[in-house]
Amino acid sequence: MTQIPDAAAPLRPTAQAAPGGHGEGGLGAVVLDLRGDVAELTAALMDIDSVSGNERALADAVEAALAGLGHLRLTRNGDAIVARTELGRSERIILAGHLDTVPLPTTPGSRGTVPSSWDGDVLYGRGATDMKGGVAVQLALAATLTEPTKDLTFIFYDHEEVAAAKSGLGRLVRDNRDLLDADFGILLEPTNGTVEGGCNGTIRFEATTRGLAAHSARAWKGENAIHAAAPILVRLAAYEPATVTVDGLDYRESLNAVKVRGGTAGNVIPDLCVVEINYRFAPDKTPAQAEAHVRSLLEGFDLVCTDSSAGARPGLNAPAAASFVAAVGREPLPKYGWTDVARLSEMGIPAVNFGPGDALLAHSDNEHVHADAIRECLAALTRWLR
Repeated sequence: MTQIPDAAAPLRPTAQAAPGGHGEGGLGAVVLDLRGDVAELTAALMDIDSVSGNERALADAVEAALAGLGHLRLTRNGDAIVARTELGRSERIILAGHLDTVPLPTTPGSRGTVPSSWDGDVLYGRGATDMKGGVAVQLALAATLTEPTKDLTFIFYDHEEVAAAKSGLGRLVRDNRDLLDADFGILLEPTNGTVEGGCNGTIRFEATTRGLAAHSARAWKGENAIHAAAPILVRLAAYEPATVTVDGLDYRESLNAVKVRGGTAGNVIPDLCVVEINYRFAPDKTPAQAEAHVRSLLEGFDLVCTDSSAGARPGLNAPAAASFVAAVGREPLPKYGWTDVARLSEMGIPAVNFGPGDALLAHSDNEHVHADAIRECLAALTRWLR
């Protein structure tokens, strides 16, 4: 049970363990209070360990809480849940968020772990920003908006923080595409309470150089593959990334070596070196155009594309976007990192990011969120949808 100090109101539990029914982790089934303080609900969600691949207990708790709401139609696919209103409104809005987190920190004394903890009105722990605050807002809206002005589709999904092939949202697209049609989408990733349109795309490469192994005491008998990779690093270091304006938002690109591996021993001239490269490209480009750009920069080197994901245009041209931005009351910004708005965009659904918390704190040993940031996010969405 997690509580937050509040001088104006008595403390109250947000979740409690149901009697019996202990799972593999030794904890009873958790009952979530969707109508209490949304900040306390965030803490309750964080207290259920949900590192990617271990979302089952949290998905069970979310499904049980939503099942008690008679105005929603539920569908579960693995550890992903879709809850829909069926009111016959002229517009349908997706509100989506992932249930999983990255692994827990290993640094002794880290506050970005599980269970959560409070320091005044600041909530610490894994998932505080990425993205249990956003999921709590979804759940609170699902419980309290029984007659929204637009039909709503709430999506809670697993395996966002791992390889794209495991994505629960991707699985829903394949298996339950008919449930995902909408006019506009909001992904409740952390944005500090500001609408962030679309997202950059991302593409990764391996650039390989080869040499000839030899004893380092007779280095002239070999060819050093690590030295041969130096021109790759020189070109990347000299590269000046662009800022590209797309539908009124300025997307900053980046191109970097992110990992270098090579060599076998301290006395052997290396015969192989691999430089891993990541290009974050503006949503005016396709992955194929991004690949062609990097290949032109590194012409002459053995370059293999290992992974790519398209970006998403801002989504602010959708009819619903203007009224949503007005309800938030802040100037929209671009999203530099890749998010699942790209999956929605790929389905023809314009989408934006909007959620509580600072994305720069995500995955950190100091991950935290202010209680009022979560409450303000809920208030903005409630104003718009009510």
